Amino acid sequence: MRSHASAVVIGGGVIGCSILYHLTKLGWTDVVLLERSELTSGSTWHAAANIHGLHDNNNITRIQNYTMDLYNALEAETGQSCGVFQPGSLYLAQTEAREHQLRLQAAKAKYYGLNFHEVTRDEAERLHPLVNFDGIRCIMFEASGGNVDPSGVTNAYATGARQNGAEIIRFCPVTGTEQQPDGTWIVRTEKGDIATQWIVNAAGLWGREVAAMAGLTLPLQPTEHQYFVTETIPEIAGLDRRLPSVADRDGEYYLRQEGKGLLVGAYEKDLRFWAEDGTPQGFGHELFADDLERIEPNMMRAIDRVPAVGTAGIKRVINGPMIWSPDANVLFGPVPELRNYFCCNGIIPGFSQSGGMGLLAADWIVTGESRYDMFAWDVARFGDWADAAFTKARVGDQYANRFKIHFPNEERAAGRPVRTRPVYGVQKQLGAVFGLNYGWEHPLWFADTPGTQDTDGFTRQNWWGPVGEECRMLRDKAGIIDISNFAKYRCRGPDAESWLNSVFANRMPTAVGRSCLTPLIGVRGGIAGDFTVTRLAEDEFWIIGSGMAERYHQRFCNAVPLPQGTVFESRTVAMCGFNVAGPKSREILQRLTNVSLATADFPFMRSQWMDVEGVRVLALRVSFTGDLGWELHCDAADQLALYQALIEAGRDVGAGPVGSRALMSLRIEKGYGSWGREYSPEYWPQEVGLDRLCKLDKEFLNKPALLEVLQKPARERLVVLALDADATDASQADATGGEPIFKDGVGVGRVTSGAYGYCVGQSLALGFVKNVKAGERVHVMVLGVPHGAVVLDQAPFDPAGARLRG
Repeated sequence: MRSHASAVVIGGGVIGCSILYHLTKLGWTDVVLLERSELTSGSTWHAAANIHGLHDNNNITRIQNYTMDLYNALEAETGQSCGVFQPGSLYLAQTEAREHQLRLQAAKAKYYGLNFHEVTRDEAERLHPLVNFDGIRCIMFEASGGNVDPSGVTNAYATGARQNGAEIIRFCPVTGTEQQPDGTWIVRTEKGDIATQWIVNAAGLWGREVAAMAGLTLPLQPTEHQYFVTETIPEIAGLDRRLPSVADRDGEYYLRQEGKGLLVGAYEKDLRFWAEDGTPQGFGHELFADDLERIEPNMMRAIDRVPAVGTAGIKRVINGPMIWSPDANVLFGPVPELRNYFCCNGIIPGFSQSGGMGLLAADWIVTGESRYDMFAWDVARFGDWADAAFTKARVGDQYANRFKIHFPNEERAAGRPVRTRPVYGVQKQLGAVFGLNYGWEHPLWFADTPGTQDTDGFTRQNWWGPVGEECRMLRDKAGIIDISNFAKYRCRGPDAESWLNSVFANRMPTAVGRSCLTPLIGVRGGIAGDFTVTRLAEDEFWIIGSGMAERYHQRFCNAVPLPQGTVFESRTVAMCGFNVAGPKSREILQRLTNVSLATADFPFMRSQWMDVEGVRVLALRVSFTGDLGWELHCDAADQLALYQALIEAGRDVGAGPVGSRALMSLRIEKGYGSWGREYSPEYWPQEVGLDRLCKLDKEFLNKPALLEVLQKPARERLVVLALDADATDASQADATGGEPIFKDGVGVGRVTSGAYGYCVGQSLALGFVKNVKAGERVHVMVLGVPHGAVVLDQAPFDPAGARLRG
C-alpha cells in the first residue's frame, strides 16, 4: 500500500470508483481508493441501476447524458462489461401538470440535441405492447434510456483507474482522518497510514461516520427502499427485443424489463427510516426483510398500467438501504471550513449521474472549480441549521414524494420552520406566506387572510394577483421588504481595505460613506458572486452578498489569507434588514428620523448611521427594486421595533409589506441580474455587463483567469425579453428559468429568470442569447410550447435610473 498519494478516495461504490477513474483521466495517477469491504458494498450492489438523461436542472441534464454516453466508451476502454441495455424509456403523463413538465423537457432536449420526443399511442403500443395507455395525455420516448449492471459499471471504473495507475485497496476500513498544519491529511487504516493532499468522502451509507472522523456533521439519513422482480412473463419471453422502461411517475412507481420478467420499484408514503443513529460498521451486502404490503398501493397502480405484472409470480424482492440528503441531491464539493476535504455523499440516481459526478469532482479537485455551476449539489447549500430533525423530516418528504413534480417557486413545508427572525410572528399576522432561504423563513408574499398557503403549478397560481398588488403599491407609493436573509459581513482592521481589494475585482470605496458594486471572480474567470461593499470608517467595511451562498463564498474568502489584526466576520445572524423603496420611501423614513434624506444630503450609493424611531440603523441608499429606496440594517434585537415603526409610518401613505416574489418581478423589470441565476461561475463578466466593474490595474483573486477570458469575445449575452402573454389570463404561464429560446427553429439561448412585470404590463424574462439582436423576435419555450418574444434594447422600467437616483 502506498504511503503517499495526491488523493485518497474513501468508498468503493460506483461514485468512489468513478471519481478515482476521472482523477486518473486528468493526470492524477498517484491516487488511492480505500474500501472497507468489497467493491459495491452498501447501496451500489442492489441498485435497480436505471439510467435516464433528462432532468429539470439543465446542468444535471448535461452530466446525466455525459454519464450515459460514457458507459459504452468505458466498456471499449477497459474491456469490462457495464451491462448496458438501452431499449429506450417511455414517459407517461396522466395529468396536465405532468404533460407540461414533459413538453418542457422535450424542448430542452431539442436545445441540447438529445433524442427525447413525443410519440403517438400507436407508436407507444408498438414499443411496449404490455402497457395499457388508457388515461394517458402525453407520451414521450427517450431513445437512450435503460439500465446498466451495477457491479459491471463499478468494476469498469475500477479497471480503468487501475490501468491508469491508481491503487484500490479492499477490506481496508479507514479508522481516522487527521488534518496537518499545512492542510494535508493523514488517513489512518488498519493496514497503515497514507499521507495525502486530498480526502474524498464517497463512503455511501457510511458518509456520516467518515465525515465525523474529520469533525463534520453531514445532513444525511438512510431509508429502506424496495423493488421486486417477477418470474418469466410469456409475452416477454416471446419477444426478440428488449422492452423500453416505463416512467409513470404520476403512478409513483418505476418499471423495466429484467431478464424475461419485469422489475417494479416504488417510493411509498409509508416509508421506513434506517440507521438514524449511525450505519452499523458490519453492514455490507445484507438486505432487510421483505415488506411488500408497504408498497401495495404503488403495485396496484403498476398492475393497472401493465396487467402482466399482476399475473406473474414474484421471483425476488430487494429491500435495501439508500442514504438521502434533505433535498435528495448529492452533498458535493470541498467543505468550506476545511482544506482539501471533498464530499460526495447522498446520491440517489447514482447510475444516471456517476460519470458526470466523477468528472466534476475531478475537475474541482484538479483545477479548483468544476466546469459547470452545480450549486444545486454544493455541500455549502446547507449549514449547521440543517440538523437531524430537519434532515429526517425533509428526507421523509423527499422519499414519499419522490416522483412529485417540483414546480417552479414551490416551497415544501417539511421540517420548517428552522430559523426565524424576531418579526416572524408579526409577519404571519400580516398574512405572510413564507419560503425557505438558507434555513431562514422569509416572506414570499402577503395574503389578505393569515394562514393562506401557496398553490403550486406551472401556470399562474394564487399568489400571482396579490404579488401584482404589492408591486404596484411599491412603484406607486412604497413598500417594505424584509432583506434579513441577505448575507452580511463586516471587515475591520488596519489592512481591511487592502485585503478586500485583493479578494474583489472592483476597487474598494476610498471615502467613508460610499459604496460600490463588485464581482467576485471564479477560478475559471466567471462570476462567482456579486457584492455591495460600503466603507463605514477608515478601517471598517460592510459587505452584502447572496444569503444562500454565504457558505459557498467562504471558500473564496479563505483563499486570501487575512492580514494580522484584520477581521472578516459574518453578521447575518446578528443583524437584520429592511428595504424601504418606492417614490414615497423618503417621505416614510423622513417621518422617523432627523437625518436629512434629500438627494443632496443623502445621494445614491451613499450610507450613514442614523436613528429611525429610536433604532440605530446603518442606512444605505440602494435598492434591488430599481426604485428610490434605502436599505436599513439593525441589530436583531431591534428588528421588531423597527418593522412596526416602518409599517405604521407606511400605512399613512398607502404603503405596506412586500415579499420576495414581488422583488423578483421588480428587479427583472429593471434588468437586474441575481446570483445563482444570471451571475454564475459559468458566465464571464463581459457576458453579463460586469466587466466595467473589474479594475485591472490592481491584483485580486483569480485575476489571471479573468484576463484570459476578457481577451475572448462574449459567447452570449444577457438580455431582457418581453413575451407575448395575456395580462388578464390567470391560466397562462410566465417563464421561470431554464426554458430554451429558439429563433427560426434553432436554439439560441435559455431563460435564467422570469416573472410578470406588473408595472410595465409585460411578461418578462432574463436570459442568455447568441446571434440575436435587440428588436428581433424569438420563441421562448414556456411549458415546452413556443411563446413569441422580442429582445428588448433596454430594461422596460426606468432604464435611465432617474427613479433610483431621484
